[in-house]
Amino acid sequence: MNLSRERPAADLETVRVDLGGRGYDILVGQGLLADSGRHVGAVAKGRRCAIVTDETVAPLYLDTVQASLEGAGINAEAIVLPQGEHTKDLGHLGDLTDRLLDLQLDRASVLVALGGGVIGDIAGFAAAIVLRGIDYVQIPTTLLAQVDSAVGGKTAVNTRHGKNLLGAFYQPRLVLADIGTLETLSRREFLAGYAEVVKYGLLGDADFFSWLEREGAALCDGDAGARRQAVMTCCAAKAAVVADDEREAGRRQLLNLGHTFAHAFEAETAYGTTLLHGEAVAIGMVCAFELSVRLGFCPSEDAERVHRHLAERGLRVGLEDFADASWTADRLLEHMAHDKKALGGVLTFVLAHRVGEAFTSSDVEIGAVRALLEDALRV
Repeated sequence: MNLSRERPAADLETVRVDLGGRGYDILVGQGLLADSGRHVGAVAKGRRCAIVTDETVAPLYLDTVQASLEGAGINAEAIVLPQGEHTKDLGHLGDLTDRLLDLQLDRASVLVALGGGVIGDIAGFAAAIVLRGIDYVQIPTTLLAQVDSAVGGKTAVNTRHGKNLLGAFYQPRLVLADIGTLETLSRREFLAGYAEVVKYGLLGDADFFSWLEREGAALCDGDAGARRQAVMTCCAAKAAVVADDEREAGRRQLLNLGHTFAHAFEAETAYGTTLLHGEAVAIGMVCAFELSVRLGFCPSEDAERVHRHLAERGLRVGLEDFADASWTADRLLEHMAHDKKALGGVLTFVLAHRVGEAFTSSDVEIGAVRALLEDALRV
């Protein structure tokens, strides 16, 4: 593995995802959207492009990106989808692929995914299957997408059986992370992304978590330097993991810290706006550390640090705000049973020995998980 970070210009930094012939750069900086045509043009095989975005992002950034692409000699057509997690389903995927085919794209065309995690996931999956695969570029506009979902080639849609159960590992040709787009996020959306930032410290970088304890308040309050450093640190960490384990056969599973719990919470809220993905991950990470304590793997002091830091930044750390009498531990366990990482009906959990040292285990007594969930629902 050869992870390179270089700064070719004062306002631009690069992280390389080293996957041989399928490797690509993550560019991080200010003003990248206005210069997106030059960067996309450098990797595009042809001069035709489809921009896939949503109704929230389009008024903010579509004109800028489309004008930049056209200025670079790339004919860019836009497809605007509804906003929200419910867009990430088979119905919308079918509509999207039909609209892409209506544009009479060919295999030299490129798709640009402009938006947050939902757009990145569904557009990336469409790119993977249209014409048996066309190139695509990720332009993530949320913190969660910039530090996590836009990097690594996981594409997917949800089904009635669970989250992200239909998809493909399909790497982009380029990722453009414009830090300026974070300024337009609501506080709630930004904090949901911040949970994924914290995840990287908890699973493998104790020093980064300590830095977040010191600088997290400034980061969340708009400090551009802190935001840039956080995005670079997370992208570098994920690039290293993906280069080592592209298809989640081993080390990459650590990136699912908190997610087995989180996906169950999201399913119980029907993937609506009651609970955003990052909010569910924050609660899931608290649960994962508490489970690690109960199983004797982790000191209680570390679990308390996780709980305290997330709460101090304003994230939910328990189920009391939205769980009602219909929620039961058994229902949550049933949702977990549909987790795509379960093998032979056995769940894999990401647990921790301490902050910065996570590990996976398929030998977790379900009774311990049920007891933890029951306690969480009593609060």
